Amino acid sequence: MIEIIEADLNVPAHAKAMVQLMDEYALDPMGGGNGLSDYVKAHLPAELAKRKAAHVILAFVDTQPTGLVVCLEGFSTFACQPLLNIHDVMVATPYRGMGLSKLLLQKAEAIAISLGCCKLTLEVLEGNQVAQAAYRACGFSGYELNPQMGKALFWEKKLGTVIDEAKHSNS
Repeated sequence: MIEIIEADLNVPAHAKAMVQLMDEYALDPMGGGNGLSDYVKAHLPAELAKRKAAHVILAFVDTQPTGLVVCLEGFSTFACQPLLNIHDVMVATPYRGMGLSKLLLQKAEAIAISLGCCKLTLEVLEGNQVAQAAYRACGFSGYELNPQMGKALFWEKKLGTVIDEAKHSNS
């Protein structure tokens, strides 16, 4: 039996499932190849639970945690409406190919619609062709305002102190 739920990270079983799945994702080459730091494992559920704009979706197959989506609310200035960014998507290796990512993304879309969002956004690695195919099948495409200017690129600038870097050594 497959169950897709919006997690309540104050429920210990949900928090444990989220950390387990995030750690598996972090260990995967698509998640960087390093597990979560002890600090992140200990604090991630509580920190996300503090954020009303965070939405965690869990998939279970026969009560086993098998998939995860973490979404964060944002705002589209061009549309003057909220948006929902799908920040993390993962399906545990033994459960891939069962359509769980589609079900997880459908749940994210339902949440976005309930929030009055104008769109869903996500980032995907260039080399993750499997994920790209799954996202395309769910209606996602590359973002561009003007085809002559090309598609948007996802960039980052890490911030923090030496102490923060030690806490998040796998970032």
